[in-house]
Amino acid sequence: MQSFTEYQYLGHVNSPQELKALDNQQLLCLNAEIRDFLIRRVNENGGHLASNLGVVELTVALHRVFDSPKDHMIWDVGHQCYVHKLLTGRADSFDTLRKGGGLSGFTKRSESEHDPFGAGHSSTSISAALGFAMTDKLSGSDAYSIAVIGDGAFTGGMVHEALNNVDKNLRLVIVLNENEMSIAKNTGRIANTLAHIRRGKAYFDAKKVTRNVLKGIPLVGKHLFRVVKRVKMGVKNALYGSNYFEDMGLTYLGPVDGNDMEAIETLLREAKKLDESVIIHVKTKKGLGYQPAEQAPTAYHGVSPTGKSSEKPSFSKITGKVLTELATENDRICAITAAMGDGTGLETFHKAYPERYFDVGIAEEHAVTFGAAMAANGYIPVFAVYSTFLQRGYDQIIHDAALQNLPLVMCIDRAGISPSDGATHHGIFDVAFLSHIPGVKIYTPVTADGLALSLKTAISEKCPVAIRYPNGREHDDVLSRFYKDGAYTDIDVRAWNTEDAQCLIVTHGKIVREAIKAVEALAGQGIRAGILLCEYIKPYDKLANRVAELIGNPDTPIVFLEEEIRAGGFGMMLSDAMARNGILPKHVIMAIDDNFVHQTRDESVYTTAGIDSKCIADAIVTLMNTEN
Repeated sequence: MQSFTEYQYLGHVNSPQELKALDNQQLLCLNAEIRDFLIRRVNENGGHLASNLGVVELTVALHRVFDSPKDHMIWDVGHQCYVHKLLTGRADSFDTLRKGGGLSGFTKRSESEHDPFGAGHSSTSISAALGFAMTDKLSGSDAYSIAVIGDGAFTGGMVHEALNNVDKNLRLVIVLNENEMSIAKNTGRIANTLAHIRRGKAYFDAKKVTRNVLKGIPLVGKHLFRVVKRVKMGVKNALYGSNYFEDMGLTYLGPVDGNDMEAIETLLREAKKLDESVIIHVKTKKGLGYQPAEQAPTAYHGVSPTGKSSEKPSFSKITGKVLTELATENDRICAITAAMGDGTGLETFHKAYPERYFDVGIAEEHAVTFGAAMAANGYIPVFAVYSTFLQRGYDQIIHDAALQNLPLVMCIDRAGISPSDGATHHGIFDVAFLSHIPGVKIYTPVTADGLALSLKTAISEKCPVAIRYPNGREHDDVLSRFYKDGAYTDIDVRAWNTEDAQCLIVTHGKIVREAIKAVEALAGQGIRAGILLCEYIKPYDKLANRVAELIGNPDTPIVFLEEEIRAGGFGMMLSDAMARNGILPKHVIMAIDDNFVHQTRDESVYTTAGIDSKCIADAIVTLMNTEN
């Protein structure tokens, strides 16, 4: 349990109601304590830092103005909800954040009544808040729905689909948090002065009185009010320019300094009084209160736990480096990212070839179609994307890339299980949804050389190619067993310990490390098991023939092992291909069953999923003792 003895308020404010009892001076002290706590704990245990430091005042103000959980507070992505968690009874459990059985790094419905809607992926908050607001209206509830969304998430197309569907007559408040780029650029002394006036309480009081007086004039009052409103809009547009939100018929308030406690709380209270759909534009500073994060917010977006480092480069870094080298030789290679340039290692490419680097924002669907069109026009597009985010581009992969057989290269980062980020970020579905798309090839390297070779091969293919690789870097225990000869020149199936093996594990990806431990454990029981490590998995017919060659004895039992979803995955597809070729011996498929993997306390995520080394060893013993 977390200790808060060094803090005067943090740890003692466990609900929004207790927060509302604090005066301004106490709030300032609480805000400082929250920042100090976040800087210490997140640097130590890992997590999202800069974004949470930036929303301290905003979060406190939201909980003072609205009444959670009656009012629905929905955080886009959810990575900036740490302050929200601290203020809603979860401070004592904060040291379990992003750990098995502990607090999620995002919002999660099963965790707290103050999390009305789960998150993890971007740009969903306005759609969700709209769903709550609309059904509250249908049921006669007076609850408010509040969506808090950053300017980065605002680039997602789903946001604009939701805005297009907003009814003005709802208790819906959308807080647009601008912390990096300008959304509504206001310039000039007059515009700045008017923006300041429009944030103050006196402005709203005067506006309300004017509206009531004009509408109260008999016969002509309502008409006069409409005329005055049109004149006011004309003057404002001349000074500010047209406003996207007001053009859609929504009330727009701001911009306001989201790190100014009094200013943001005033604006939120006024928005609440309007009793209609409102956009509040706030500006916050990422990393506020921690100089390193203020100066380099991107570097402190996600922080690794203290002490976890390696001299070896990550697969993401290798992707960026190799792609940059290839682009030096071929000026038709282009790199595409959906707002994840740093995360996917493409910043090296960006610096070297900015004119061939395209950050399309959080719009994976667009990225795939954009890349497919580039390929159709003779270029070589490489789209680097996390596995969990590629899910959003499924239709476009089928319709725009594969159906037209266009050579789009998809570098699928963070493939496989993701322990810290949890179920929303596990890359466990891409193998299944790519495996059944005709014409797509899938490479599965687990070494630096393998990744480099996969990239070099992929850019010369004449079809869509997916290169999937795990988070992290290559491991010596894999290199020493499967790659004793060092560098290689082909993408193949690698064998270890297969001579005279009584059973074979056929696998791909980083779960091979669990397979190695299982083989070594079985050796202690006098059972000789071997491993076939696949560096590609599709085309499955080609792989089936290659595995058959390496099996040797056609009666050797096989365990098909993967850390992805079973249905339609590697094990099912490969065993089916081998069966159709008449070469399938006794076997079992070990994969993630029809379930989302939620890691529990005190066990690895592989154990939770039922695919750890012990489970593998037990499955082999059972398989060998089972009659055909």
